[in-house]
Amino acid sequence: MSFVPLQVPVGPELVIIMALILLLFGANRLPKTARAVGQATREFARGRRESDPDATD
Repeated sequence: MSFVPLQVPVGPELVIIMALILLLFGANRLPKTARAVGQATREFARGRRESDPDATD
């Protein structure tokens, strides 16, 4: 089984992805969704630090 690394989208690919996200969520819901994702990420990192104090970021 071969390993194919994932690449970060750049240029036109990134523009297309951002346009699709905007169409799916709408301009009004996008800030709320981004805020929720940020809060979830912080909670996950906090929980990981609390469960394993020797873990590094």
